[in-house]
Amino acid sequence: MKKPDKSLTKEENRIFTGSLVYLWLALPLAFAACALAFHDFGFKAAVTGSCMALLILAAIFTGRSLWKIGLILVAFLLSIGGDWFLSHRHGEIFRFISGIALFFLAHTGYLVYALQRGTLHYRILAVVLLVYLLFFFGWLSPAIDHFALTTAVFLYLVISCVSLGAAAGIETLPRTAKLFFVGGILLILFSDTLIALKEFLACDEWASLILPTYYLSHIFITVALLNSMIQAYQAFKLRKNL
Repeated sequence: MKKPDKSLTKEENRIFTGSLVYLWLALPLAFAACALAFHDFGFKAAVTGSCMALLILAAIFTGRSLWKIGLILVAFLLSIGGDWFLSHRHGEIFRFISGIALFFLAHTGYLVYALQRGTLHYRILAVVLLVYLLFFFGWLSPAIDHFALTTAVFLYLVISCVSLGAAAGIETLPRTAKLFFVGGILLILFSDTLIALKEFLACDEWASLILPTYYLSHIFITVALLNSMIQAYQAFKLRKNL
């Protein structure tokens, strides 16, 4: 048997290289609770920001290159920017469109991350895209009287569906990680659907779920990446100990 790598067996590393790392998710959950209670943008940004910090620390301690999770970190940062525009739009169409544009770019990050680890799941993409195209042309488009906003909503709807199709087609992530990643993208899509119902169709019966599902989406994606990094680290540690 080979000697275990000392750099991989430090006691202080264990909190970020094993199941204990999930305890840190209490931090974004706490920020989410504060954001829902106090409606303060600082708490809202802290939910995603703390997820980013946790991913960076986990990557450092597991020896994972930050480039491997860079797309998700950028997507989270863009989401904070998009959330700022939507939270401070004060009825301005330009800010609404700017927010949608930043979330579009965030979805591009999720999409590329997923495609680097698999391919599009065309059947799921076809079903989801058909449903949302019917939703857009049947209900949303007639209710929006601004061309630029209509275009932004349509493009965002399409990339959201493609992101979900790509997430469903991931092949190289561990099963648990993939399930959480798909769940995270699905929660974003669900939250955005509720926003569309509220903003354009005056249907706000489920509006109270918009923010909780949005926060959970980032936490789910964070869990997916943490699970992937920890499993890769544990497998590497096992090989080093053989």
